[in-house]
Amino acid sequence: MSGDAAVRTHADNPGIAILKQRFGDRASTAESVREHHGRGEGWFPTMPPDLVIYAHTTEEVAEIVTVCAEYRIPVIPFGTGTSLEGHVSALHGGVTVDLSQMDAVLSVNTEDLDCRVQAGVTRKQLNEHIRDTGLFFPIDPGANASLGGMASTRASGTNAVRYGTMRENVLGLTVVTADGRIVKTGGRARKSAAGYDLTRLFVGSEGTLGIITEVQLRLYGIPESISSAVCQFPDLESAVNTVILTIQSGIPVARIELLDEVQMAACIAYSKLEGFEPAVTMFFEFHGTEASVDEQAAQVQAISTDFGGSAFTWAKLAEDRTVLWEARHNAFYAALAAAPGKKGLATDACVPISKLADCILETKQDVTDTGVFAPIVGHVGDGNFHLCLMFDPDDPEDLARAKGIVERLNHRAIAFGGTCTGEHGIGYGKMSYLTAEHGEAVSLMRDIKKAFDPNNIMNPGKIVSI
Repeated sequence: MSGDAAVRTHADNPGIAILKQRFGDRASTAESVREHHGRGEGWFPTMPPDLVIYAHTTEEVAEIVTVCAEYRIPVIPFGTGTSLEGHVSALHGGVTVDLSQMDAVLSVNTEDLDCRVQAGVTRKQLNEHIRDTGLFFPIDPGANASLGGMASTRASGTNAVRYGTMRENVLGLTVVTADGRIVKTGGRARKSAAGYDLTRLFVGSEGTLGIITEVQLRLYGIPESISSAVCQFPDLESAVNTVILTIQSGIPVARIELLDEVQMAACIAYSKLEGFEPAVTMFFEFHGTEASVDEQAAQVQAISTDFGGSAFTWAKLAEDRTVLWEARHNAFYAALAAAPGKKGLATDACVPISKLADCILETKQDVTDTGVFAPIVGHVGDGNFHLCLMFDPDDPEDLARAKGIVERLNHRAIAFGGTCTGEHGIGYGKMSYLTAEHGEAVSLMRDIKKAFDPNNIMNPGKIVSI
């Protein structure tokens, strides 16, 4: 196979028959299995592979890729299927390698605050496994995504303002390259000056350079005290200015989440939140000692009050915090429930914190002017926010209106010195904005892709076109 415009099906390729015979019951051509693996949670149409194989070891992944390399068959990695920009779509058919059964926690080093997991381990599974050690893994994109998928898409989430993203928390990887080699990158040391930083190259590569099969991760001590708070505001500008001043004041909040009045109304209805108005709302969480948490909370409450915040409600009990954060994580499903019969086009952008108010307010005005139902929610502590644009799948004009908002948001964020995607990734949904953001650097990305994958079999048609 060569080029992104290659054939759509490889069902008759001899390599498919070889892999079916080799993996037996773990190799499926059933239509339902293929359809399930042909789309993520985004709005994109289903594009199924020709074959799905459930791998159990790194060596099996290498064996699959070696056959696919010989017969020029596309290879698409699949974790839990929660990606949003078409990452798992088999644009040219081929073989999907499902890593969900590679779900072993291989080692936990409590003294060094790190662990190693197979790629199919989910973030909730890891935290359940290490709960009794007094440690936790903080990256929380909302969905119970696989850690290999999170590394592949450079995932982020609600805790990023304090703990960073997958980029900062992956110490090393095991990767199967396009020619079937098994490569280990990085290590357990907290820093290294040895050679090219291949770990950072594979993190965020979305399966286009290789398949991540194991991940070495940083862990953190569970805070002595955790407290959450909810505050409601008269308008978006007041809420966003609260965020900006909180960050500029150096208050080490763990989470700052924004829900506009549309999203809050949807969450109240869907998650049965009691005691709140359908108004612009901020969710805060504070980690540390009991004294430091109380101090952080008091500072944020004072800032919020100065900007007109009210109904400052505390949640120190774990069960009360769970209710709040489950409601936040279910925001996408709440938006879907609020617009029956419609689909959701989810998108995100990220800007420098000083530009956050301008970007959100201009976007909100665009949504209002266009008349699309599009709740706003975001991890605004690091300048990242999301839109879920609801559209009628049977109305091309409705979809076009939603896409127009996305296009304007992406170019607006880039013009503000930001990015077209803070955490969703590029996939094939945002490829058209990559050059606007990175310019000539995209040609270097294309050269890297060609060097690592000269036959363009690794998740072809994603990030850069060949």
